[in-house]
Amino acid sequence: MSIPRLKLLLLILFIALALPSAILVYQAYAQLKWEVFYQHQQLARELTLRIQAQFAELMQREENRSFADYEFLNVAGGDGSTFLQRSPLSEFPLKSDIPGLIGYFQVDAQGQLETPILPKTNASSYGISSSELRQREDKAISLRDILSQNRLVKKADASEELPAALLQPQKIGMLEQEERVIVAESPASFMSAPAESMELSVQGQMAFDQLKNRKRKDSLKLESSSLVGRVEDLDLAENYQIAARPLRKKSLDNERVRTEKTLRRQIAILPESLPASGFGNELDALTLSDDVIAESRLPGGGQTGVRIRTFESEVGPFELSLLDSGHFVLFRSVWRNQERYVQGLLLDPERFIDPLVEPAFHQSALSSTSDLVVAYQGSILTLYGSSANTDSTEVSNRGNELLYQTRLLDPFSDIELIFSLARLQVGAGAQVIVWIALILALVLVGGFISLYRLGARQIALGRQQQDFVSAVSHELKTPLTSIRMYAEMLREGWADEARKQTYYDFIFNESERLSRLINNVLQLARLSRNEQGPTREFISLDALVKELLPKLQSQLDQAGFTLELDIGESVNTLKLNLDPDWMTQIIINLVDNAIKFSNDAKIKTVQFRVQLLQQRWVRFSIRDFGPGIAKDQMKKIFRLFYRSENELTRETVGTGIGLALVHQLTVGMDGEVDVVNCEPGAEFRIKFRVV
Repeated sequence: MSIPRLKLLLLILFIALALPSAILVYQAYAQLKWEVFYQHQQLARELTLRIQAQFAELMQREENRSFADYEFLNVAGGDGSTFLQRSPLSEFPLKSDIPGLIGYFQVDAQGQLETPILPKTNASSYGISSSELRQREDKAISLRDILSQNRLVKKADASEELPAALLQPQKIGMLEQEERVIVAESPASFMSAPAESMELSVQGQMAFDQLKNRKRKDSLKLESSSLVGRVEDLDLAENYQIAARPLRKKSLDNERVRTEKTLRRQIAILPESLPASGFGNELDALTLSDDVIAESRLPGGGQTGVRIRTFESEVGPFELSLLDSGHFVLFRSVWRNQERYVQGLLLDPERFIDPLVEPAFHQSALSSTSDLVVAYQGSILTLYGSSANTDSTEVSNRGNELLYQTRLLDPFSDIELIFSLARLQVGAGAQVIVWIALILALVLVGGFISLYRLGARQIALGRQQQDFVSAVSHELKTPLTSIRMYAEMLREGWADEARKQTYYDFIFNESERLSRLINNVLQLARLSRNEQGPTREFISLDALVKELLPKLQSQLDQAGFTLELDIGESVNTLKLNLDPDWMTQIIINLVDNAIKFSNDAKIKTVQFRVQLLQQRWVRFSIRDFGPGIAKDQMKKIFRLFYRSENELTRETVGTGIGLALVHQLTVGMDGEVDVVNCEPGAEFRIKFRVV
């Protein structure tokens, strides 16, 4: 197998394992993010339900208000004991649970504006001081200004700004008999009323019909100081919403279910006319008796009475609209006595929404990671959260993820709550997944790098083994051929006596070289199988050198080299714990290597030195004067079967196991081997510790 093929196979295997692992990690992380997103979505739903409950509670109170509550006076009580009292909406200053309330109003069939804070008779009769009356008048004027500005009522002249009855006192007269009239009215009866009455109603209340019938899709973009932009300008992402489209669709379908509100019947009791002359500043309750409708004890001791009428009216549901002036108007239609009335209240949007939404949002865990947008028909009313910018009217939460979007219940169905995620905190679970992904990536990358190195090493080793077989074949074939040739010449008697000795020497030397080669191969095989260890003995350097010199001298003489010996007298007496045979094989291999690689050198000399180093180490050095060794090959030459030359083009003989065997034998005797360039040549150094 070649290296490119190994790379290709490992790459395919890596992709086959890495791709599913990456998909698995991605899916796990995405599932974790989806679960966290779903938890946030549930929190948003719960928060929406709490906000819905607050709006519903306020709306329920307004729905339960009687038609008579929009008058300054109404009648309360029953079972023959009825009291004429101020309407709960006539209190001043206004006291209401509805935040942002500007005031209540009523528009009659003729388009005339009334408000429960102003009486239709002399205000002093009800204990209203002149200063309070002025404040009530100012409030009534501000209500009329807002409604007329939005073309809901006609703009009054200066002389018509206040009811004239407020300035003209009237006398109160006793009614001699009770008149209780119950009239059933409905939209149908209203539509069948005389044309003149219906025309007056349409002219006075057409603007409210236009507000109620305005279609959301076709409505113009509202321009108001209370609006800060459009919902589409938020540019909210919907990655999780797309993934959960079926669930979201089901949820939205449920949210779109509205309770169809129909007209409801209501009994209202109103005083028909209330004279003012008999009333003092301290007004007592008017009590019904059998002879009169209502009576009162006056400061002078007299009694007064008023005629009351009981009506059965039909009351429509409330509708909400945002006026061009930026105010909310909440209104309903009431049919009484074949006439239509519009009753309602004006609200400041910001002061109305903030107390109902902002505290609940900031008390929720969503406030730290999410934004809440309150919008009306696609126009943003206000923003809560990190993206809300009070110093600018520009929308600034681009790129957020849409979390949850819903509408409030009727009559606030045009108001949307839009939750968006500024950041999704996935918590400790994400850290576990990230660490697992990193560990998996390290294992995969590290494992495949190790496999590649191992495979490349095995491929290189296989090639080296092939080169070794070729080298051994060459090393064996050449001397054997020469030995056979000279042996045949001697056997056939073709050599004269003068050359016989030369032939014998050649045969002997080649046999020695073959013996060394075979010994190296056998020694390497035994070391590779761990079958043989060193047979150590304490031997002096002097004895070791004397044993080595004859073998070295013979080896060098045959190659035409000289031996330069440098052994200090101080080391002759030192003893080393070595295997003499291993040591002889090491030195012979190093000398043989020096001869091979410096055969063409000008200086055919091999230096053999023995030195005593500090720290009690003895160093053996074998140096030649050849070309030296390239720096990038100094560590490789001790590898098994490694050769610096191509096997087909190499010029030096050898099998590539000599230096590897030197390294293994040296390490096996606890020594160290190294090589340095000496300019010229190379020097191999072997160190052993002195005993």
